Amino acid sequence: MKFLSAFAAVLLTAVPAAAQQAPDPVALVEAQSSETERIARQIWEWAEVGYQESRSSALLQSELRRHGFTIREGVADIPTAFIGEYGEGGPVIAILAEFDALPGISQSDAPTRDPVEGRPAGHACGHNLFGAGSLAAAVAVRQWLEATGTPGRIRLYGTPAEEGGSGKVYMVRAGLFDDVDFALHWHADDENSAEARTSLANRSAKFRFTGVSAHAAGAPEQGRSALDGVEAMNMMANMMHEHIPQDARMHYVITEGGNAPNVVPDFAEVFYYVRHPDPAGVEAIWERLENAARGAAMGTGTEVEWEVIHGNNPLLVNEPLARMMDEQLRGLGGINYTAEETAFAERLSESLGDAARPLSVASEIQSYERSLGYGSTDVGDVSYATPTVGVRTAAWVPGTSAHSWQSTAASGMSIGFKGAELAAKALALAAVELYTDPELREAARAAFVEERGEDYEYRSLLGDRDPPLDYRE
Repeated sequence: MKFLSAFAAVLLTAVPAAAQQAPDPVALVEAQSSETERIARQIWEWAEVGYQESRSSALLQSELRRHGFTIREGVADIPTAFIGEYGEGGPVIAILAEFDALPGISQSDAPTRDPVEGRPAGHACGHNLFGAGSLAAAVAVRQWLEATGTPGRIRLYGTPAEEGGSGKVYMVRAGLFDDVDFALHWHADDENSAEARTSLANRSAKFRFTGVSAHAAGAPEQGRSALDGVEAMNMMANMMHEHIPQDARMHYVITEGGNAPNVVPDFAEVFYYVRHPDPAGVEAIWERLENAARGAAMGTGTEVEWEVIHGNNPLLVNEPLARMMDEQLRGLGGINYTAEETAFAERLSESLGDAARPLSVASEIQSYERSLGYGSTDVGDVSYATPTVGVRTAAWVPGTSAHSWQSTAASGMSIGFKGAELAAKALALAAVELYTDPELREAARAAFVEERGEDYEYRSLLGDRDPPLDYRE
């Protein structure tokens, strides 16, 4: 026994002091709880839409500076995009942070429908939580790097306009991920999961028809209705739905169609999205959609032009990183509601109808599997630039869909804040694992090359256009 004790003492003294005192990343995140809630709530109240998130971006940058990060502002020609960095040497790990809201989904933090007067947008996709949670993770990793003396750099990428603006695509295109070894991200959801889920590639554009105005009753023969052009295009596109692949998606909204029934409108606009699991599939459907626009203009005596607004590649799955993230999430466990949160969730669930799920889902971790998600994200382009992995946490009441008033409500209160903190813990643990496990880094890099292809050349789906800073105006 004396020999064993002496031997243990020798081993202990052989371990560097920094390693003995390594702080727990989970505890570092928990120590920031009140700050994470404050930041998430503030961004939620501002509800700034894509490329207009000046206050939200400034708040995140200010917090990073307070924690010793150096900041690069206005990167990729986007005023609200930034990169905050701490550390030196070692692997470069990026954590992505979104913070844009969605137009037209205003809601208070009540469990019943309650639009907020004077607030035309809402965080119906939980990006206020995304930004605040990612910030908490980056700060925790920064503190861990400093305490342990581990070589490495942690970066927080402030990525604007994910909702239809493709902010990250411009950052990838500008080479801002070229020296990043790994990228981490997360998203609010109604369940907890780190499954290896890919996404749909997509492209959008605003199709603008120009006609000739006239009195709709007094001189209809002199008019050429731009709205007719839009409606003719939509009719053809709706017929196309029967003849596109099962996993493809196409949807639109008329953004301008005239102002008075007795005036033939000389301008009308329709905003289209096309999605498919493969970028080539998007482009094939897109060509047909452009032909529909041309045909609609020809048939209605109008003219048409279009502006591509955004385009995203699908998420590239990295199996070693996804399994590692799943392990971290399972070690943390799910989310448990207080009595007050349970009452809120039960009341909100009444509005979900058949989509409602048991509240216990929030406390569970979903099974790991490889799957296709039908949403789209500009994280996809990041995943083709560097090995990337994400996690989803139950920041919304189970059964809640993204882009709904119910998700907006939960994103502004404690259920959402708990989701952000759980995600921050998973991200921080994943970063530490990557800094300390060279075999994981090697496996992730090998899987990345295999999935992407050795001869891969990056190509964005939005072409060479400049960031559409006014697309939400």
